[in-house]
Amino acid sequence: MITSPAFAAKRYAVLGLARSGAAAAEALLASGAEVIGWDRQPHAREVFEGRCRLIDPLELDLTGFAGVVVSPGVPLNTHPIGPHTWQYGLPVIGDIELFAQARASLPPHRVVGITGTNGKSTTTALTHHILKTAGVPCVMGGNIGDPILGQEPLPEGGVYVLELSSFQIDLTFSLDCDVAALTNITPDHLDRYADFASYAASKERLFQMQAGGSAAIICDEDAPSLAIADRLAAAGKPVTRVKTADLAAAGLAEGRSLSLAGPHNAQNAAVAVAICRRLGLTDAAIAAGLASYRGLPHRMERVCEAKGVAYINDSKATNAASAAPALAAFPPDPAINAGAPRIHWIVGGLPKEDGLGACEDHLGNVAAAYTVGEAGPMFADLLEGQVRVERCELISEAVRRAEEVARPGEVVLLSPACASYDQFRDYEKRGHHFRQMVGVITGCETCAAAPARSAPS
Repeated sequence: MITSPAFAAKRYAVLGLARSGAAAAEALLASGAEVIGWDRQPHAREVFEGRCRLIDPLELDLTGFAGVVVSPGVPLNTHPIGPHTWQYGLPVIGDIELFAQARASLPPHRVVGITGTNGKSTTTALTHHILKTAGVPCVMGGNIGDPILGQEPLPEGGVYVLELSSFQIDLTFSLDCDVAALTNITPDHLDRYADFASYAASKERLFQMQAGGSAAIICDEDAPSLAIADRLAAAGKPVTRVKTADLAAAGLAEGRSLSLAGPHNAQNAAVAVAICRRLGLTDAAIAAGLASYRGLPHRMERVCEAKGVAYINDSKATNAASAAPALAAFPPDPAINAGAPRIHWIVGGLPKEDGLGACEDHLGNVAAAYTVGEAGPMFADLLEGQVRVERCELISEAVRRAEEVARPGEVVLLSPACASYDQFRDYEKRGHHFRQMVGVITGCETCAAAPARSAPS
């Protein structure tokens, strides 16, 4: 794990002892800090019994503490831990801020921070893969894979590749990324922010924490990202502006992995290429990484092909903006069923927004829509008259009906454009359920028996 003398003999409260919170508590304890921990779940507290005091920090006088560490899932706009901590003049921080404070005691290294509404997970995993393929010591963490503090420190010359959500950035104050990148900004998480401008400002803080000499890479194809790039440039900060078309212009579009299909993945790849170039990799090394990238679970994941029909798990598409590129990735092909629409789209869940958003632009690619979950009736009403609609409620029923009618060359696509919480704990559970149902209904033994897969660490 990553430890630091910067934490020794200091006192921290850690609220939430799952994953990032547990890793933070372990790193602080190993660094010689005093830790008071708390989690509502007894099993999470059990791990730390006898090793630290277990008290809800809301019941503590926090005088003399160095800070309160919380999970990114704690909503600071509504949770009482914020006001309780701030009245003592203390910061509410996350594990990424602890990593930032620990950097001075690590071997010389570089940090890449990647944020954005959509595509940041794929861009992070792809950047990590390209670096690893090129022989660069690297680890991946943050909002993907294992918590960064729980991983072993890299040797000199290593690169820490961090996916950073807006929630993680909100809990970070001193992370100076050697390379900071932004994929895009579209409306999301508006239950946590006063308005869309506040959400975009959270993303922009990643660049504001950078010192002179650090690199800013921004795909400026949407208005909020363009505005951030313009503001940074006006302030005198060098900005590398990225376009999706840069991938083809660099001769790197051909030969990339099928896991990078679609315009959204072309954007992700273009940002990853810009990052890796900034880190000194050659285009030949980058091309090798693009060609061998296997993709992430639940993100345009090709589950299997049965009777000539491809089954794609894009459960991570939890809003319309992230589902739309998946629909765009499979346009009609004259060589397949006379160029008829070929996507059997499974859509629905817990809605984040009203309407179809950017998905409406790609309905010409959809042969039929299978609506599921709480948002199923809304989507069915919106889609009636535009595509054939099957009202299913459950993913299992949607897969069964799609399997009955899909023809060779067509695609059964789970890209829900919704959160999962109406029926599943998270998008990973939803994607795993889809994979299992594909196995049961098509007879694919590999899918039916497949264990749950998370993003690789």
